[in-house]
Amino acid sequence: MSWCVSPLPNNRLDKPPLHPVPASAAARLRSFDLLATLVAVVRVDGSVLFANSALEDALGTSRRIIEESQFADCFTDPQGLKNALRGAGGNQFAALRYDAWLRRLNHEPIPVHVIVTQTEVAGEIIVELLPQEQQARQDREERLADQAQANKELIRNLAHEIKNPLGGIRGAAQLLEMEILDRGLKEYTQVIIHEADRLQTLVDRLLAPHRLPHLVGDVNIHEVCERVRSLIGAEFPRGLKVVRDYDTSIPELRADREQLIQTVLNIAQNACQALAERIAAGDACLTFHSRIARGVTFGKQRYRLALELHVIDNGPGIPDSIRDRIFYPLVSGREGGSGLGLTLAQTFVQQHHGMIEVDSVPGRTDFKILIPLP
Repeated sequence: MSWCVSPLPNNRLDKPPLHPVPASAAARLRSFDLLATLVAVVRVDGSVLFANSALEDALGTSRRIIEESQFADCFTDPQGLKNALRGAGGNQFAALRYDAWLRRLNHEPIPVHVIVTQTEVAGEIIVELLPQEQQARQDREERLADQAQANKELIRNLAHEIKNPLGGIRGAAQLLEMEILDRGLKEYTQVIIHEADRLQTLVDRLLAPHRLPHLVGDVNIHEVCERVRSLIGAEFPRGLKVVRDYDTSIPELRADREQLIQTVLNIAQNACQALAERIAAGDACLTFHSRIARGVTFGKQRYRLALELHVIDNGPGIPDSIRDRIFYPLVSGREGGSGLGLTLAQTFVQQHHGMIEVDSVPGRTDFKILIPLP
């Protein structure tokens, strides 16, 4: 599909706008650049007075070209917007919504939800465009947020139920150790005590993660990945290839190092368990892929920079029966699984104001972690 605008003179950029915008109005319109949604301010005749930066990115062209063009020509069906602007200009409605397809330079058109709204300024109409994919993503993020809140309450209750008997198990192991004379048998009681302490620490983190601000520091995400790689390598020494595709320019982020290690480790261990057959065959592959994401929106907020970390495996994929529930507590795709690993990973990432997304098909499962960068 080609980009379609009304003809402009060759020296368009050397001339002032056909309808100069007062400085005060220009400053007011610039505030739309802070929005993640696509916004154009148009006149009743359909000419563009202002296009925000998100609209520039979506159309793949500069606002200098967009402004003063006919905005209706940016749609596959221009008549829809023309009718809407005619109705707004005639005060037939305060706001109008409809679906349309937006043309893009050198790209296929995208479906958008169009909102045409009158303003208090005479002669100005706001046209807001919500890409259907973005709207679906926002809905999905809201569902994940509600799900995470429910998960948090469930985990807290579960942690309380675990905490009391855990103390009894540790105490009994200590008493048993005092009665045992065989040094070899004492190693077993030490294992019990050590694992009880580890679980106690995890339970404490689940119950009160906000009480540990001193653990937040400058973290290099690649040190986190390397730590996880060494743990995975020790657990699966044969049959698994670990690929590291790092962007070394990623700056350090303010984070809880142990929580990030636990997050990546949980995802990687889940992947390796799904790769059991391929590991046995010797062709399993786990990839750590890090990049900087720019101008991304998640959690209803737009971030200038964000860490984008992918943990990718070539396993069989997530079963359809649990694909929409993999972050629920106690939901597992394997027999004997606890179903808490991904729930904890999601909780830890959300405590860093980030989110986890997953894309899975047979032969490739990709967990993407997004965390804002300073």
